[in-house]
Amino acid sequence: MLTLAAAAIFVGRDHWRVRRAQNEPFPASISGAARPIDGDSLFVGGNEVRLLGIDAPEGRQTCSRGDQTWNCGDEAKLELARAIGGEIVSCDVRERDRYGRLLARCTAGGRDINAAMVQAGMAVAYGGYAEDEADARSSRRGVWSGEFEEPQKWRARHNSEDTR
Repeated sequence: MLTLAAAAIFVGRDHWRVRRAQNEPFPASISGAARPIDGDSLFVGGNEVRLLGIDAPEGRQTCSRGDQTWNCGDEAKLELARAIGGEIVSCDVRERDRYGRLLARCTAGGRDINAAMVQAGMAVAYGGYAEDEADARSSRRGVWSGEFEEPQKWRARHNSEDTR
């Protein structure tokens, strides 16, 4: 029974993490191996990071292309994994959000992964990357290839606790 309980805690350790306060000090930069949480957040060396200037569809969010529905939230997470490409991620931390996550601009292999998400059409510009969004929109990449609800509006409608 103890082994089963320990295994459950280990597997679910990301859900047991303690969120830091918004006003708690933060490092100017971090780097390390990265793992996507969703399309606009990831763990970098044990730190939860929210990609600054973008907003990606939520994990349960769907979008449409013609009469086809697709899970754009899952696709956004996959796109972030592709943008990371197994490289070490380096982040320039700007602040903490109200949930205590580090807000940062991050690179992997010298590539701006915040911009890459918007360029791929798998995130919308949210205070940055307007030119990248305009290009993705005109080229009909990602969510711009059909119809979608902006992630912020989707969260509000679905009472998600994750707001920007």
